Amino acid sequence: MKKFKYFIIPTLVFCVTFFNCEKDDICSESTETTPKMHVVFYDIAIPSDNTPKNVSKLRVMGVGHPDPNVLPGYDGTKDAAEVYLPLKTTANSTQYVLYKGYKLEENGNVLGNPDTINISYIRKEVFVSRACGYKTIYENVVITVEDDGDKWIKLVQAENDNQTVEHETDIHYKIYH
Repeated sequence: MKKFKYFIIPTLVFCVTFFNCEKDDICSESTETTPKMHVVFYDIAIPSDNTPKNVSKLRVMGVGHPDPNVLPGYDGTKDAAEVYLPLKTTANSTQYVLYKGYKLEENGNVLGNPDTINISYIRKEVFVSRACGYKTIYENVVITVEDDGDKWIKLVQAENDNQTVEHETDIHYKIYH
C-alpha cells in the first residue's frame, strides 16, 4: 500500500497540473496589448505626397516620465520618418518634446529646435484574455503643439475624425514639417 501511495500522489499532481492548463493561460507574443501611437512625418511643401520625410536628428523626450526620459531609439543620433509614442495608461494626457536637429555640445548646451506636443485622450480598458488581462485603448485622441515662436511642426493632422489608438500598425497622425 505504501508503494501505491508514493506512485498515485505524484501521478495525480502531474495530471492535475498538466491537464488543468487552458490555451489562454499563456499570453502569446502575437497578442496585441496596449498600443503606442504611430506618427509619421511628411513634407509641408508637398502635402499631397504620401512619401514620409525624415526629421533630421530626431530626439523624443517624455515630459513627466521617469528617468531616463528619452524615448529609446529616438535619441537624436539619427533621422526618423516615423515615431511610436507610448501614451500614459494612468492619465488622460501625455506630453513630449520633439527635437529637430538635436545636438549636445561638449559644454552641455543643447542645440536644435524643440517643439512640445500635448496629446489628450480618453482611456478605455478592454479585456484581452485571462492570461493577458486588459489593454488600454485611447479614444478622441488630439495632438496640439505649443507655440514657442519657432515651431518646426507646421501642421498636425489626424487620420480620422474622433481618432482612436487601438492598433499600433495603423497610422494615427501625420505631422508636416
